[in-house]
Order: sequence, then structure tokens, then C-alpha cells
Amino acid sequence: MTTRIRRARRCQLSVPGSNEAMLRKGAASDADHVFCDLEDAVAPSAKIEARGKIAWALNNLDWGNKARCVRINDVTTEWCHGDVISIVESAGQNLDTIMLTKPYSAADVIFLDRLLTQVEKKLKLARRIGIEVLIEEVQALQNVEEIAKCSDRLECLIFGMGDYSGSQGIDTREIGGNGGYPGDIFHFARFRITMAARAAGIDAVDGPYSNFKNEEGYRAEANKARALGMVGKWAIHPSQIAPAQAVFSPKSEEIVRARRMAAAYREAEAKGLGAAQVDGVMIDVAVLRLVQNTLDMADLYGL
Repeated sequence: MTTRIRRARRCQLSVPGSNEAMLRKGAASDADHVFCDLEDAVAPSAKIEARGKIAWALNNLDWGNKARCVRINDVTTEWCHGDVISIVESAGQNLDTIMLTKPYSAADVIFLDRLLTQVEKKLKLARRIGIEVLIEEVQALQNVEEIAKCSDRLECLIFGMGDYSGSQGIDTREIGGNGGYPGDIFHFARFRITMAARAAGIDAVDGPYSNFKNEEGYRAEANKARALGMVGKWAIHPSQIAPAQAVFSPKSEEIVRARRMAAAYREAEAKGLGAAQVDGVMIDVAVLRLVQNTLDMADLYGL
């Protein structure tokens, strides 16, 4: 399995690429990850101009430690190849990942991988640009395992439940809502995407929740995603950043306990024992693996 760059993705903030003021706010935000959008948030007549605004923002704004991403138009559109070439030629040295919209199969991701390889070779870029993929069509969900493993540039699968709802004919009334379904209408899709991502050694991230004034609803959906193993969620408004960062961060008491449990196990292991006890809990190799997940998150987020 290829070793990939680990990036914090507790919150992926969406910023319209055509809006200079919002690009500035995104760079200054507390989000782990910001994606400058060339797709749905930008009108067709403004897409080409937005490329230049995004390139300027990537090259001139202070993004801190954020992952810097650009969401491009899908491979069936007239803008896709131009998005890639324009952004990478103008700001590739300040770009971490490209987010591909609406792939149907691994072939769409491989197209982006090869185009990036060509442009990087031409520019002699020192760093490879990663790929993030939105799973937002029923065909993509059917092909998600193949998609997850098709490129060693791939870092993340994202569940785009808005377009996915349209693709499957789900009537949720609002993106990220449950539509009156008696259970969790998105459980299967989230579970399958997360399993495919984990099997490929990449991240899984939950998509948008459109009612940004409903923090309780947003947190509820974020908690469902985290319970399944997803590492973060989109924010379509700055008010959703803090809830996302909180939900997908281990609590301080969890980190302290995890460190105690790991230390106790290592001490027992040094004595030739296969298990240890902390607070009445037996710790063996399987439990240590769960503990290590918490410790890895704490290290990644600087907690």
C-alpha cells in the first residue's frame, strides 16, 4: 500500500471561487481544509474568470497549515481539462489537492491522474498534487471500491449526498436531511464509502448539510459519520466549522486515557505479558489498535 500524505480533514470548508471576499475569509478561517470551488458555486459565465481569482488567492493569501484544494468541474463538461491546466500552471506550487466531481468509474479518476502527471512534468513541480473524489452518483457508489484503489494520488473519498439524492431519486427537501425516512437514509452509502476508503488506506469525509442555521441537525449528521469511521464533514458556511472540528476531534479526556492505556500495554509487553489492565478494562492488541486511532488523531490535530 502506498504511503500517502496525512492531512487534517475534520472540516472541509466550501468557498466560491468567484468571490474574492469569501476566498480571503476561507484562508483566514479555522477550517482544516478549504476547497475553492469552480463547480456548483460558480455560474457558467464566471467559471473561467474564477480560475484566475483562485490562482491569485492560492499564491498570495496566507493559508496557514490548511490543506488547499480546488474543486473542478466533472470530466463530461467543457471546463474540466481547462480547470486543471489553468490552476496547476498558475498556482500548482501552492496547491495540495484537486477535488474531482461526479466521477462514474475509476476511468474518470485515472484521466485526472494522467493529466496531472503531464502538467507536473511540464512544470517540473517538486510536489505531487493529490486527488480527492466526490462519490455523488449511484454509478459511483456501485464502483466505489474500484475508484478508491485506482490511483496512488487518491487521498480522500467524499460523500456528496446532494447530487447522490438526485441520482437515486431521493426526496430529502434539504441537502443532508433525512427526508422523513424512518431510519438513516444515508447509512448504506456512508458505510460503503467509508469501508472502501479504509480498505484503500485513504480518508472518508461526509458531505454538506444545507441548513446552516440548524447546528443541532448538523452535529447529529456529523456524529453519524464519525461513528462509521469518517474523519470529517463539509462546511458550507463558517458557522459549521467549529461544530465539525469539535465532533471529529477526540476529547481531551479520551486522549489522556488512550495514552495511559498505551503506556500500560507497552509496560506489560516489556514484561512478557499479552495484556494489561487500566481502570478495570483489559487491554490487549485489539484494544490497543482502537487506542492508537485516538492517539493518531491527537498527533495529526496537534492535541
